[in-house]
Amino acid sequence: MISSQTEYQEEKADMYNRMVLIGGNSNIDLSIKVAEDLGISLADSIISRFSDGEIRVKILENVRSKEVFIIQSTCPPVNDNLMELLIIIDAVKRASAGSITAIIPYFGYSKQEKKVSGREPITAKLVANLITAAGANRVVTIDLHSPAIQGFFDIPVDNLYSHKILIDSLLKYVDVKKENFVVVAPDAGSVIRARMYSEKMGLPIAVMFKRRPDIEEVESMEVVGQVENKNVIIVDDMVSTGKTLVKAAEKLKNMKVNNIYCLIVHPVFSSNSVHLIENSPIDKVFVTNTIPTNVKSSKIIVCSVHKLISEVIRRIYLRKSISELFD
Repeated sequence: MISSQTEYQEEKADMYNRMVLIGGNSNIDLSIKVAEDLGISLADSIISRFSDGEIRVKILENVRSKEVFIIQSTCPPVNDNLMELLIIIDAVKRASAGSITAIIPYFGYSKQEKKVSGREPITAKLVANLITAAGANRVVTIDLHSPAIQGFFDIPVDNLYSHKILIDSLLKYVDVKKENFVVVAPDAGSVIRARMYSEKMGLPIAVMFKRRPDIEEVESMEVVGQVENKNVIIVDDMVSTGKTLVKAAEKLKNMKVNNIYCLIVHPVFSSNSVHLIENSPIDKVFVTNTIPTNVKSSKIIVCSVHKLISEVIRRIYLRKSISELFD
């Protein structure tokens, strides 16, 4: 026991010497929690704006030959936070950092990962190019909208999964039993994610199919699977306007489901989404803090991913397996 405690103290001391943790402005509370969990301090830095709105970055600590980890979600305002991330990466690259890992809990532009019609960009690929060109050696993100985005990078990308955090939070709130619960995929694109949740929880799965006249509008929905007189768990990677989520809940309620719970990773919460959720048949929505949210709603429960991120940082630093966390 004494030996292991000594090794732990030496490991922490070693981290102080060779690890630098920088928190961007997009989610400073999450960065602070990660630093506390690791037992280190965030790097002293200036990340602000000049009078004309340009981003100013100055790292006030030595990063030469050190392993630098930058925590920055590219959440709204997406362009500001993305540009801030790129400038921080450039700053530490020019200061001769040994390695640079960009930890992007929420990867903006991830819904633009393919061309739907002619003369459209693949913006997620462009963002991947920018991050690589800026000087990042590795990227860590959580629940990418499309896992294929990993292939847009020519550097290692670790796509982490938050399902255990969300499921554990749900189980603290309600007793989930196989005979009266079903996992629901709100669209065809969410089937793989829903299947993962259903396997982890030992529950059956149902799928909703929707027709969209517009990218943010849903015209109609159909359900494949048994949901009548069941409690349903809708799983998805993000909630933005909330219209699709609420419409799915209303459709399910009309099919005589009992309680409706939602496990959503990224709480974008644009427009009046929180108001829509408050006035919907949804009982509870469990989200993570990959995006900072100060919403006041009795229906929304925020679950922290800081322990997941800090453990991944530790494993990267110590050259240990990350996939073991999800096996």
